[in-house]
Amino acid sequence: MSASTQPSPAPLKITTLNANGVRSALRKGLAGWVGREAPDVLLLQEVRAAPMPDALAHLGYHSAWFPAQKAGYSGVAILARQPLEDVRVGMGQGEMDAEGRVLSARIGGVRYVSVYLPSGSSGEARQGFKDRVLGAFQDWTAALLAQGEPVVIGGDYNIAHQEIDLKNWRANRGNSGFLPHEREWMGAHLASGLTDTHRATLGDAAEYTWWSNRAGAYANNVGWRIDYLLSAGVALSGVRVDREARLSDHAPLSGQLSR
Repeated sequence: MSASTQPSPAPLKITTLNANGVRSALRKGLAGWVGREAPDVLLLQEVRAAPMPDALAHLGYHSAWFPAQKAGYSGVAILARQPLEDVRVGMGQGEMDAEGRVLSARIGGVRYVSVYLPSGSSGEARQGFKDRVLGAFQDWTAALLAQGEPVVIGGDYNIAHQEIDLKNWRANRGNSGFLPHEREWMGAHLASGLTDTHRATLGDAAEYTWWSNRAGAYANNVGWRIDYLLSAGVALSGVRVDREARLSDHAPLSGQLSR
C-alpha cells in the first residue's frame, strides 16, 4: 500500500471529568465507564486523594497526579494510554499550587492540561482567591500558548460563560460562577487563542456539565456548563456530555482529536 493510500490514524478520544472525589467516582462505576468508553486521555479534577497510579492501571493507563497539600481536597490528574512526557506540576504560584489545581503533560506531541479553577461561592475571601487564580492562570496559559505546541485544556473552570450556559441565568447574575467580571475573563481567555470546542459542537444549543444537589436539579436539567475542553493548534470535534454516566455531580465531557 502506498503512502498516499495509507488509512488515516484513528482519532483520539479525550475526556475531562470533575470526579468530586476519585474514590467516590470509582464506587459509582468510573472504572467500568472508562473500560467501556476507552478515552485515550482522561483529565480528572477534584480527585481529593493522594496519587493513585494503580486506580486504572489495569485498563492500560499511565498517570500523573497533583494532589492538594490539604488531604481530601481539590487535586488534579492526567491519565493516558500513551506514556506522559514533560510533566509540569503547578503554575509556580505557591498559594495556588498548594491546592493542586494545574497539571500538564505532553502526550503524543500534544500538551494536555488538567485544570480545576476555584469556586468563589463560599464568600468574599474565596472569591478574592478565585480572582487571583484567574489572573495567574491566564498569564500561565498565555506563556504556554506562546511556546507554540498544540494544546488541549480540560477542566472545571467554575464559570458559565454565556447566558445559554446555565438554566437559570437571570437568578444567578450576582452569584459566583456567573459574575460579569468572570464572564469577561472567560471571553478574554478564549480570545487569547483557545477554541471552546464544546460550544463549537453545540452551536446555539444548551447542554450542561454540572447540576447542584438540590432536589430536582438533575431531573429537571437545571444545570450549568462550567467544564470545558479548549484547544489551540489542534482540532477536537463531536464534543458532548455523557449526562447518563452519573459518576459525579459533573458529567464527563468528551471529544475526538484528529491526528
